[in-house]
Amino acid sequence: MDKIIASPRLIELLAPARDLATAIAAIDCGADAVYIGGPDHGARASASNSIDDIKKLVDYAHPFGVKIYVTLNTLVYEDEIEGVKELVRELYMAGVDALIVQDMSLLKMDIPPIELHASTQCDTRTPDKALRLQNAGFSQIVVARELNAAEIKSIADSVDVPVEVFVHGALCVSYSGDCRASLLATGRSANRGECAQMCRLPYDLIDSKGNVIAADRHFLSLKDMNRLDNIEELLRAGASSFKIEGRLKDAGYVKNITALYSRRIDEIIARCPGQYRRASQGVTDIDFEPSAHSVFNRGFTNYFLSRPTPHSLASLNTPKSTGRVIGRVKNVRKNCITLDKAPGLDNGDGLGYFDRSGRFTGFRANRVDGNLIFTRDKAPDIAPGTEIYCNSDRQARIASKRATRQRRLEISVKLIRIDNDRISMTMIAGDARATVIADTPRQTARTPQHENRLKIIEKLGDTIFTATDTDDLLDDDDFVAASVLTELRRRCAAMLLTSVKAGYKRSTRRQASTSFETPSTVDFHENIANSLAREFYTEHGSHSIEPALEVSIPDNKKEIKVMECRYCIRRELGACLKTPSGSRLPRDLMLRQSCGNRLYRLDFDCKRCLMSVTDVTATHQRLKR
Repeated sequence: MDKIIASPRLIELLAPARDLATAIAAIDCGADAVYIGGPDHGARASASNSIDDIKKLVDYAHPFGVKIYVTLNTLVYEDEIEGVKELVRELYMAGVDALIVQDMSLLKMDIPPIELHASTQCDTRTPDKALRLQNAGFSQIVVARELNAAEIKSIADSVDVPVEVFVHGALCVSYSGDCRASLLATGRSANRGECAQMCRLPYDLIDSKGNVIAADRHFLSLKDMNRLDNIEELLRAGASSFKIEGRLKDAGYVKNITALYSRRIDEIIARCPGQYRRASQGVTDIDFEPSAHSVFNRGFTNYFLSRPTPHSLASLNTPKSTGRVIGRVKNVRKNCITLDKAPGLDNGDGLGYFDRSGRFTGFRANRVDGNLIFTRDKAPDIAPGTEIYCNSDRQARIASKRATRQRRLEISVKLIRIDNDRISMTMIAGDARATVIADTPRQTARTPQHENRLKIIEKLGDTIFTATDTDDLLDDDDFVAASVLTELRRRCAAMLLTSVKAGYKRSTRRQASTSFETPSTVDFHENIANSLAREFYTEHGSHSIEPALEVSIPDNKKEIKVMECRYCIRRELGACLKTPSGSRLPRDLMLRQSCGNRLYRLDFDCKRCLMSVTDVTATHQRLKR
């Protein structure tokens, strides 16, 4: 019996975009798919885009096989259902490939058969949850950031749809979709795209009697995720889509990180022939050296991907971008700081350090001479031995802001003479083909023509094509006017582009199954905010259904769990209750907001290795609508 060889698994690099220009830059830097906000309901209220811009993006992306996903991943209120239906219809008509959604009401709406992807707000931690979402009709599922490789594999093995994982960017301290700190403190709901980022604020860690253990530190502010060195491990775990976080980031950030991960994925695919294939086509030509350290970052962690977990996950002293360590201070004199080393620094770089109080303080290098840093005015008072960070690389900023060369499709071109009066040109790009014919009687040239013809044929700079295989089958002395060849090339390229666009096939919604059940009792953690979502749960076995807190905060709930985290403050501080060092801290701990009046109790479920954050402040804000 012949051995059946499986097709290569399609691998998708999924890049964020705040606007049309950033999205195009991401595509030109190697993205296989882009996710972007629509006019509203996009979980980033300040990153919305018009239908016209999304249509332009689709037109740019699809010839390369790049997919466009629109985020529609906020909770939908009852009075918004009809507006959401109309929005989905407009997005479908614009050519969008899929919607990233949180609210289960989308599964019950009368909308076009557009693919639905389960957002990170769906909080998918287990194979059972992933299988339920697949059976409900979702075509792609992003799993919780907190999962390790074995947990990701168990989910990938349990479903037939692509599994999406985050690989880079900012980390929420709570499981996504299950954080209500912003809602209760400010009335701004993270599940409505208006997170006030309570996790980035400073807090005092206190005991049950109010005694301060550690003051004014960013206990809930995590470092940024960086899994560049873990892509092959994630591939082996079954992940197919690699997602970069950052829909509020500028184009320089998106270009840098997209180019970095695209290069790494290509390297792995080259080492594993026949196993994987990129989900889109086209060649990219990056004219800068991408670096994760040259753009905004709070320091890096691969989070819980591997065990043992790196001891430090949080950026306790600052929520700001720290960048890379470049050296230590030897001495400071007037306007000159001497370091033990200063690799890769340039005039105008932004530098920083943690001062004696633990605050991150920045300054600018006016001039760099070897390991000497000169400031414009008096140098800051920095203690010898202090680490200096570079968090704003001038050369990297300049390079990443340059216009990226347009992505191009590789094509083959063939020129032949049909008879004494006609020639034809054929262009082929994948499965797309175009042939045009020109009337041009055979004339004998006095000089060789082959090289001149190739220069004209391959001059495709005003198109998305680049000729990598040109076959000129005309005789070397066959004279064809340059104007005829130019027009032939122009018509053929235009026809080929039409063929490429016509050949793009958009997938449709996955057929839902009826053979799955939702939990019999559903509390506010399931985020049910409208009648259609409630109907979805009722149809699949739920009987006791509590509405989302965005809809109703019961008066009898004086204490509300606002976060559930795999990150643990005790473990971060070296006082895990599973170890002898647990006694270093009191068993009962609380966080008190340094610049406000919020008080949070910390509960530690050591059996499940989870930390819960419960708001015990007497008053809660109502949602601001």
